[in-house]
Amino acid sequence: MKLILIVGTRPNFVKIASILKACEKYLQINKLLVHTGQHYSKSMNASFFADLEIKDPDINLEVGSGSHVQQTANIMKLFEPIVLDYKPDAILVVGDVNSTLACSLVAIKLKVKLIHIEAGLRSFDRNMPEEINRLLTDTISDILFVTEPAGVKNLRNEGIGESKIFLVGDVMADTLKFFKKKAIKSKILKKLKLKKKKYCVLTLHRPENVDDILILSQIMKALMKIQKKIKIIFPIHPRTKKNIKMMNLEIKMKQMSNLIVIPPLSYLDFVKLVSKSKVVFTDSGGIQEETSILGIPCLTLRENTERPITISLGTNRITGRDPDKIIKMYQETYIIDKKRIQSKFWDGKASQRIIQILLDLF
Repeated sequence: MKLILIVGTRPNFVKIASILKACEKYLQINKLLVHTGQHYSKSMNASFFADLEIKDPDINLEVGSGSHVQQTANIMKLFEPIVLDYKPDAILVVGDVNSTLACSLVAIKLKVKLIHIEAGLRSFDRNMPEEINRLLTDTISDILFVTEPAGVKNLRNEGIGESKIFLVGDVMADTLKFFKKKAIKSKILKKLKLKKKKYCVLTLHRPENVDDILILSQIMKALMKIQKKIKIIFPIHPRTKKNIKMMNLEIKMKQMSNLIVIPPLSYLDFVKLVSKSKVVFTDSGGIQEETSILGIPCLTLRENTERPITISLGTNRITGRDPDKIIKMYQETYIIDKKRIQSKFWDGKASQRIIQILLDLF
């Protein structure tokens, strides 16, 4: 079986890591790892690849930044000749980023089997570019690996054939479980002079949050009040940093003495930081699951989630963007019963199930 595996962003690296490890057990799998370069910071890419014990990509398209349309089109143009040259049996994509959709479109145009890992997730908000990427990728995929039952229901409702759908669990959980012990050795708390449960973590990067000055200002209003009571550690996304500067919100940020803005962290440092925090504020889908697996309360700064399992297990709550509601839900921060969150979909074996199914099918 000849596979091309696609990564483009740091969350993709986390998901693909466990797939690569599962592939190592089978000599009959020939794989080509292609990095589109959608996330293009060499230092951050290197730290993630090192932390996750991933070999350097076989090919880096180095597509860089651009609008959604430009980035998608450029990836397609650069990826097509690689597929024509390598002649894979299938192309495997993960998640919901522009790289996922771009490489999926190349696969369908060249009549190559397409495998989508993390299929079926829906926020039902088509203003989110990730939602469009997921919907389109699922529509043209030949094999859809799903992380939770809601994903299966969504795909069935959209008319996807039953024979294409496989409920396997979450590969991101595989990676987290595998590297959790290694992450504990991180010195990030000592470096930032933090004590367990005496700080919160914030991540913020979604366009609907950080591209709109009114919404971003509302979120910052809530943070202004919360940071008076507890430190908030904010590994800032490049997009968010750029927008804060462009919107002249830097002065407001500097007024928050307990909001500690730091550069993006490596995978292991971030896992350690989250695992010892009191609560995490985020607009990331992946972090909703990671906090749930780690047993850390999560407050999602959005109006929806594509990961309803985190809500049903009681590990994640949707705050929306209203400052009063964010503050109220923070004040009601809860203790998670870790015995309750032992989901069979987070058992660390999703990647093994995926590879076994692919070997049976091919």
